[in-house]
Amino acid sequence: METLRELSEVIHGPIRELPAALSRLLAPGAGHRALTILAADVDGGHRRGAGESSVLDQVPYLDLVEMRRRMSPGTVRRDTMVAEGAAEEVLLALSRNGALLALAGPTCDAEGERAVLDLWNIVSLRVQRLADTAPPSWLRLARMSAGERMEALTELADEYSTTLETVLAALRSRALDDAAARTTATGIAAAGLVHLRTVSDRVRTVAEEPVTTAFERLRDDLGPLVRYREIDMQFVEPPLDGRPLPSEVAHGARAVVRGTILAMLDDPEVGRVRVQWDCDGKNLLIDMRDDGEGGLSRESIQYQLVEDRIQALRGRIALDATPGWGTDLSIVIPLDPPHAPAGLPADWALGAREQEILVRVAAGLRNREIAAELTISENTVKFHLANVYRKLGVSSRAEATALYFAQARQDEPAAR
Repeated sequence: METLRELSEVIHGPIRELPAALSRLLAPGAGHRALTILAADVDGGHRRGAGESSVLDQVPYLDLVEMRRRMSPGTVRRDTMVAEGAAEEVLLALSRNGALLALAGPTCDAEGERAVLDLWNIVSLRVQRLADTAPPSWLRLARMSAGERMEALTELADEYSTTLETVLAALRSRALDDAAARTTATGIAAAGLVHLRTVSDRVRTVAEEPVTTAFERLRDDLGPLVRYREIDMQFVEPPLDGRPLPSEVAHGARAVVRGTILAMLDDPEVGRVRVQWDCDGKNLLIDMRDDGEGGLSRESIQYQLVEDRIQALRGRIALDATPGWGTDLSIVIPLDPPHAPAGLPADWALGAREQEILVRVAAGLRNREIAAELTISENTVKFHLANVYRKLGVSSRAEATALYFAQARQDEPAAR
């Protein structure tokens, strides 16, 4: 009973305290030096931890992602990671919804490992629920951040590739007579190119999810929603060669479908729901139909929640609800993220911190959220925001946001 009480505290406690609370819960049966959580749904995955910070800081994020990739959902296994320059044993538990739990220096037997997985399967539902109910502003910021991240990555790859290729050309020149130096330098430069391209590929893998994998996860997620009601769930698979989905689109699309299913199930006459995903190369296309009474309206709270999330992803939604004939929802979500303005006008004269705050204001974040993300005080946010208003000649967040996106729209043709 004590374990159940502690589990309840973990699930219902603040998200920031979840890693530490989970660590305390697991400690009696599975001792560990440190604990790391890699959530299933965010822009590539959100990482939180508890325990010896030196251990956690030494684990590369991409290594955790690679460990997760090699596992099947609902499994547990042991592996090794490099921490503080030495190999460290780690216990990995991958929940059924794809969230990874890693325990550094575990002290438990096979029964304890199974208990860790069982508890993690329960706690990870809380983590997913928090992601599902994240405000639309999170998705707007994730979409913009994704565009900036991939553009920066491409520029970095191009810059270093050009530099290293130039080095290779110079070192291969017949004008250089030090063969040993040329051979050594050529090997180092070639290895650098391979490493850069490998890192680039890995980052893109983290930031994207195959559309078939995303759809398979959706099917698994919907199981608990219809377990206690006789619903004929029909799934139309996306094409195998469909374009991979950006991680925030995959997450947002799954959350939209789950929310829509819950709204449809409010109608007791619904006995069949059909879910179809498709891709046209530029968009994720979602079609959902039920055989109920067609009572879902655009004014309903459930519909508004779904619409807000779709709009945050820059998508479109069409509702066709006919009384007595059921509901048909068609959703289009663009796969390419919006571009932040390539360069804010010089006459805006915004400092670096002011630009960071303006981006987040445009994404819908409040002062408290901005302060937490930038690790500054709310008063500092207010100070910089007042300067932004003064320099832009506006008096509200809405005006600043409108001006920002007007500039973004002007930059889009050049970006394409």
